[in-house]
Amino acid sequence: MNPSLRLVFACALSINLVSCGGGGGSSSNSGSSGSGSGSTGLQCSSAPGAVPGPATVTALSCVDTTVGTGPAAVNGNNLTVNYTGWVYSANSANYEGTQFDSSLSANRMPFQFTLGAGQVIAGWDQGLLGMHVGGTRTLIIPSSLAYGANSPSSLIPANSALVFTVTLVSIP
Repeated sequence: MNPSLRLVFACALSINLVSCGGGGGSSSNSGSSGSGSGSTGLQCSSAPGAVPGPATVTALSCVDTTVGTGPAAVNGNNLTVNYTGWVYSANSANYEGTQFDSSLSANRMPFQFTLGAGQVIAGWDQGLLGMHVGGTRTLIIPSSLAYGANSPSSLIPANSALVFTVTLVSIP
């Protein structure tokens, strides 16, 4: 990747971290405003194509590539989402390394879970808070908010940062 472009992404991440008070993988960002009015959650950029990503991922970051117009997700909501997950790669386009899972694969259905109930990795519980139905969000999740040393798949090396593109289909 072009060194100038890498610097732009690093600056975007720094601005994103400052705006949400982030920096530590264990801190909660639930008090920050989300991308929609009246929502709570991680503050996401809505700049098209501005997926932040340094060489080493140490904090959760996100970009709303499409801001939804429906209700905002709050803890306790049952969410229906479509997603694709990749192992983070600093040298790949959009930091999307090896794809390890997708609800969009053949014979798959959208995924359902309860937000904030610990049914998914912490990066999802924190990163999807405040997202609006109809929106698409890219999450860059540090290992500490993903699987850490306990990878559930041979496709995900231990202690890997992950990238997810998630579309919030509905809040039934």
